Amino acid sequence: MARDFRRGDKRLTPLSLFSQSSLTDIVLLLLIFFLLTSSFVTNFGIKVDIPKAESGSSANNDVVSVAITKDGEFYVDGDLTAKGSLAVEIRAARNNKTSETLILRADKDSKLDDVVRVINIGKALNMKFFIATEQGSI
Repeated sequence: MARDFRRGDKRLTPLSLFSQSSLTDIVLLLLIFFLLTSSFVTNFGIKVDIPKAESGSSANNDVVSVAITKDGEFYVDGDLTAKGSLAVEIRAARNNKTSETLILRADKDSKLDDVVRVINIGKALNMKFFIATEQGSI
């Protein structure tokens, strides 16, 4: 048996005002959550501003990668390497790969001497080398 708990035959009037305080609380909590979690995202890449080229091709992962930053830091396959042990690290990285190709990613503001140093090490190890550029119009 269903009961009607309304008093008399009064019709219920719809709410004319809607309280948005709970909605703003939820939006504020979501905003705080996204702000806090976005600070945990880190960029693990090495910042190298490479020059642009008109054409090119992509590289596979079975090559030795050397990056030179504008501050003169060397990275062999993503690991920071001292300038004095650069040849040893490139040789060790080449021995771990099946390809004997060296890809050089040099910042456009890096010293030419650092680029030539890596090229000479690659030539001494009989490696084919490519200089990575960003595709775009000159």
